[in-house]
Amino acid sequence: MRLPSHPMAANPMAASAALPLAGRIAIVTGASRGIGRAIAAHLASLGAALVLGYSTSSAAADLLAAEINSQSISSSSSLCPRAVAVRADVSDPSAVRSLFDAAEAAFGSPPHILVAAAGVLDSRCPVVADTAAEVWDAAMAVNARGAFLCCREAARRLVRGGGGRILCVSSSLVAAPGAGYGAYTASKAAVEAMVRVLARELRGTGITANCVAPGPVATDMFFSVEDGGGEEAAQGNAMGRMGEPRDIAPMVGFLCTDAGEWVNGQVVGVNGGIL
Repeated sequence: MRLPSHPMAANPMAASAALPLAGRIAIVTGASRGIGRAIAAHLASLGAALVLGYSTSSAAADLLAAEINSQSISSSSSLCPRAVAVRADVSDPSAVRSLFDAAEAAFGSPPHILVAAAGVLDSRCPVVADTAAEVWDAAMAVNARGAFLCCREAARRLVRGGGGRILCVSSSLVAAPGAGYGAYTASKAAVEAMVRVLARELRGTGITANCVAPGPVATDMFFSVEDGGGEEAAQGNAMGRMGEPRDIAPMVGFLCTDAGEWVNGQVVGVNGGIL
């Protein structure tokens, strides 16, 4: 199955400006909810075809795929889908491979972009002294091991020669740690270190590797640990509010386009100015 054509294809320069990711395939993990969902929807709006990775929220992932495909059909004569939802446990190497296999099967090409947005956070937020080994292991399994497995597969299978992008979602907690987030922060710090190394290792491939580090964002994950409705997070932000998933997606979109090529091996804070 091939990528659908777009009505602007007859004018490549116009198509490139309006849809900078047209003809490119992106895999987004954690795409059914929160930041991952916003990123996937934004990449689709830039023209990318999507593999929507999810772990449990199948209905939400299927709904997002249907929305993207509905928009595609309404703007194109092609009936080919531009988004497929694939269930995958990112801590399982074979499941991660299945995401890349799905991209090739659905769209007839290796993927160009990986966005590793899947993550977990223990809602009890224990201090390190009270953190059970199982809580530590769970954070590392998804946040660190999962990102590693996705990045490893991307380093092996993304398209070479330009346009290849690896983005991992980290957290501003790495730069500004908070009590009760030891396992989560450590897992994200590991990802940041790995991505910096990976950017150097990918020299000559045309593939960049970066992290984005959001601050507090209004997602189910955030509200599972914060009972105050985000008021404290808003008061501690220079913009006077807490972030929303739509605040993070445009930065990821930029880094995935050709315009973002000169940003490589970086951790980009996207937090509105944490005071």
